[in-house]
Amino acid sequence: MPLTTDQLLEFLIASALITLAPGPDVLATLGLGLSKGWKVAVRFGAGCGLGCLFHTSLAVLGVSAAIKTAPTAYATLKLFGACYLAWLGFCQLRSRTSASVSAPMNLPGSEPASRQGYFLKGLIANAVNPKVALFFLAFLPPFVDESSGNSELQLALLGIFFTLVAVFLFGLIGFFSGQISHLLKTRQNLALWLDRVSGAIFLWLALLMLLPEG
Repeated sequence: MPLTTDQLLEFLIASALITLAPGPDVLATLGLGLSKGWKVAVRFGAGCGLGCLFHTSLAVLGVSAAIKTAPTAYATLKLFGACYLAWLGFCQLRSRTSASVSAPMNLPGSEPASRQGYFLKGLIANAVNPKVALFFLAFLPPFVDESSGNSELQLALLGIFFTLVAVFLFGLIGFFSGQISHLLKTRQNLALWLDRVSGAIFLWLALLMLLPEG
């Protein structure tokens, strides 16, 4: 079996908590829900989630190439990933965002002619974001069990599961955008709590990457 139950469960929990942190995709989905309705928000969120498949492909190719090229290259990639995750973690822990969603995010490009256009906007906005590519390159490897082999298959499956989690949660966020926005406005500490939890997860993953294997 490519992924063990414990391995998958840890990954799904981490993926869900990180996805729920009030980042740009979440705030854009909430803003669109408030300004244009939940149907638009759900489509945009689903597009953002599916855009993760593109970054999964890049991560699989990049990590696999590093493993096959040389141990030194792979070790360098892991060190970069650990540093990047640690930096994300410290940024989340120091965040003082109030998660304001009173105004929708100003998305690039012309206004879509239909609700379906927002799905494409979400897909493109996520797929062309270099920060998301770096995140996937650093986030997926710590959950790979190299001793069981099939590293490429494990990376691919983890990316697919992350995409499913993102599509599902972004869809819920879009559907309940009004209620969630009200909750974030009335309970400012909730957004900060989510930032702290996701920051701790990033630091934990960075530590895992730096620990010797086996």
